[in-house]
Amino acid sequence: MIYAHELAQRCLPKHSSKFSRKDYTLPQLFACLVVREHQKKSYRGIEALLCDSEHWCKRIGMNRVPDHNTLCRAFHAILERSNVQELMAMLTRWMVLDQSLGKTCAIDSTLYDTHHRSRHYEQRCRHYSSRNRNTANSRRSRSARRTPKLGLSVEIRTHLILAARPRTGMGSDAADFLPLLRDSLRDHPRLKTALADAGYDSHENHAVARRELNVRCLIPSLAGRPSDKPPSSRYRRAMRKKLGGSQRGKLYGQRAQVETVNSMMKRNLGDALRARTPEGRRKEQMLRAITHNLMIVLSREDKD
Repeated sequence: MIYAHELAQRCLPKHSSKFSRKDYTLPQLFACLVVREHQKKSYRGIEALLCDSEHWCKRIGMNRVPDHNTLCRAFHAILERSNVQELMAMLTRWMVLDQSLGKTCAIDSTLYDTHHRSRHYEQRCRHYSSRNRNTANSRRSRSARRTPKLGLSVEIRTHLILAARPRTGMGSDAADFLPLLRDSLRDHPRLKTALADAGYDSHENHAVARRELNVRCLIPSLAGRPSDKPPSSRYRRAMRKKLGGSQRGKLYGQRAQVETVNSMMKRNLGDALRARTPEGRRKEQMLRAITHNLMIVLSREDKD
């Protein structure tokens, strides 16, 4: 909570408006939101937890616990895109100053649930809810369009999230590759290599990354229909040759580190989102990315 408060003090204004009541500062409320995410609580749940742990509040200068409605409003006010970018950038700068970050990132995406029910249970419900196949397919399609998705760019040595891109709906990941890579380079310009799976394979991604961003990207050229013919693109032909066979012990084998981060986030912070609107879910996913990075920074401080 103290680390979250210190981070927010450097990135956020003290109050959202000069007409605010000034009962709490934005850094104090942000710290409460991080604890809520870390403890997997609802707004009422974190209010009850803070009431039982008043010494936490006093350590960041709060004389009383904020109401759950106050925390809900602060969630939407604080987690605007500009604030999130500044918070992520500050955490990356902390790790850069510690000289902990390497020169390779791995990019991947993962799906989140919108409620605390397993996908298998949902599939069984759809299967038995109607014998009409078209109705079942329509419900499956509607569920897919509403599924939250989070793309991550992760530094493979420390598991720090360099960039995150939340969106709603399934589909190709290729369009997310360059925005994630550009965001990563903005805060960590020493990146030299990017690793990604075949879902990000496209000639444009290879060409822009190498020619404009000066980053070597390793992506298997498996997009499109299976064929014995070599890919028409120069870079994709090179990937077919370079990434053929087992990658154990080679650099591309480290792409699994981003899978590790996805697993860490879901195990530590949960795999279901509590927000009910697409915008709220995107903000919650970004808050989880910030919370994960704070946990990484804190764990390295404890080791030192």
